[in-house]
Amino acid sequence: MSWLEEQTKKLHKDMKKSTEADLAMSKAAVKISGDLLSNPLCEQDQAFLESMNALDTAMKRMDAFNQEKVNQIQKTVIDPLKKYSNVFPSLNMAVKRREQALQDYKRLQSKVEKYEEKEKTGPIMVKLHQAREELKPVREDFEAKNKQLLDEMPKFYNSRIDYFQPSFEALIRAQVVYFTEMHNIFTDLTDQIDQGGLTDEQRKQENEAKLNELRALSIVADD
Repeated sequence: MSWLEEQTKKLHKDMKKSTEADLAMSKAAVKISGDLLSNPLCEQDQAFLESMNALDTAMKRMDAFNQEKVNQIQKTVIDPLKKYSNVFPSLNMAVKRREQALQDYKRLQSKVEKYEEKEKTGPIMVKLHQAREELKPVREDFEAKNKQLLDEMPKFYNSRIDYFQPSFEALIRAQVVYFTEMHNIFTDLTDQIDQGGLTDEQRKQENEAKLNELRALSIVADD
């Protein structure tokens, strides 16, 4: 059972880190678009200004949908994981109580066996009777705690899939909705700013050509 507790806590921690990284990513994208929009070039080039406005709008839309996705994951995945993790302390305590009851049972059982092995004198028989009477409620307590764990632990363990399945389904749905919206946002953005229709390789070659022109300027130092 300890591995289930460890894996649940690890999954909870990783999900939190994932959503925090998602939010940091979209916030950084908004910051970048804002920095580009404040670039003095926007005041000098209308086409560049329009492109940066389109980019800034797209990044803010992305950030809003990302926040919505993270909120959904928080409610349907992270919070349920935390609630599930909170069950383990009581389970662990029940196991400890059972172990303590077992130790008490073994101790008194050993005491009874010790008297049973001795010569059956009057005083020994009295002590044997007392030990058996002392053992009886302790044995019943152990048997009750042991039966409870044997009955309930398998039920708890077997219920894990039914508990987590809705969360994983909700996670997938949240991701599908988010990436569908991202496809729409970036398709719209591409339609607005990608007037040249160039491939990535063509853009790379164009950038290299522009950079070579800059390198050819006399004010640029040789490498």
